[in-house]
Amino acid sequence: METRYDFGPEADNRIVYVRPISVSDLPQEIRDQAVGIQTLYAVHGANGERLALVRDRRLAFALARQNDLAPVHVH
Repeated sequence: METRYDFGPEADNRIVYVRPISVSDLPQEIRDQAVGIQTLYAVHGANGERLALVRDRRLAFALARQNDLAPVHVH
């Protein structure tokens, strides 16, 4: 059986990537706001654009799901 199926444009990709980021690697403006925190979690779109920075992994996943996105953890 060889039936083609149109999965739609790539823009409909709902996967986002969650990865830890060392606060020391972020711009000074963000470091100033993250006093006492060593690691934040970034939520990135499939194109690599950073969509959000949050305090912990659980919050990153919750934020993604609340926006109908499918989070995937990246090391």
